[in-house]
Amino acid sequence: MPVIAPFDCDAFVVAAAFIGDKTAFALGDGTVRLVGAGDETIRLHKGALLAACPAPDGRLIVTGGDDGRVLTLDASGEIAEIAEKPRKWIDILAVAPQGAIAYASGRTAWVKQANGTEKEFAISRAIGGIAFAPKGLRLAIARYDGASLYWVNVDAPPQELAWKGAHAAIAFSPDGKYLVTTMQENALHGWRLADQQDMRMTGYPAKVKSMHFSAKGKYLATSGANAAILWPFFGKTGPMGQQPLQLGARSDALVSVVACHPSEDVVAIGYQDGMVLAARFQDGAEVLLKRPGNAPISTLAWHTAGGRLAYGSEEGEAGIITLTD
Repeated sequence: MPVIAPFDCDAFVVAAAFIGDKTAFALGDGTVRLVGAGDETIRLHKGALLAACPAPDGRLIVTGGDDGRVLTLDASGEIAEIAEKPRKWIDILAVAPQGAIAYASGRTAWVKQANGTEKEFAISRAIGGIAFAPKGLRLAIARYDGASLYWVNVDAPPQELAWKGAHAAIAFSPDGKYLVTTMQENALHGWRLADQQDMRMTGYPAKVKSMHFSAKGKYLATSGANAAILWPFFGKTGPMGQQPLQLGARSDALVSVVACHPSEDVVAIGYQDGMVLAARFQDGAEVLLKRPGNAPISTLAWHTAGGRLAYGSEEGEAGIITLTD
């Protein structure tokens, strides 16, 4: 049975992450709550905290705020400033495996390398999302009418991927073969990068605001429906011509957040009524992890070992779920 350690954070939980031996809850009021052997709340931003994401190695969490600052926080509570962009709202972040950090505001994105050098990427339309390729050598930028792929360490024209409409969140498949964006409309769009073949994924009753590839990249889990929709990305054509899995279907609530297990074919599903459950790909078997609460689940994050799941909601309800046999 799952065991829950609940916390009341009194603010929108932007992101949860396991860093070092602590669990971090990045909050919209500009603070991060660190829970471990102790429990402390650390102020990072003068105003609102707009975005947060953990480093792939689990050592720290990166945050961006409406004060124009990009900061890191480690498990000891040490804060480091990565960048400061006066009068900019840093609301989009990405972290590469080798330590590079990308951040964006308006029509500009920047990449700060681990050695401290910074590179700027200016585009003609507002940026909807950014993502590093699996090896961290390329940066994908979602924008209006498509996406642009830049080499991080080489001055070269970007590879342009076109598709009409506004593109928001963006993600590479773990093998680097596919690039997928969420759309302003109720749909996803993808490209097979080898030949720029378009892939259209539609049929959602609501906008897709959360997507996450499974550990081996065989499925892409998404929100935007009354079940987690998992598109197959195996075979030569990816999801084209294949039916998606539908896991955790409910009649009374839409899925708000999805998070695939770090090693198993399992997805954690958060709903707009505050419920959380886990579902297995193979047979759709479900385990209720948290009963409905007071607000939509805004974030889910697995520990790298897979035995714990952190969650947060839009009204500050948060917790750590420990899975037991």
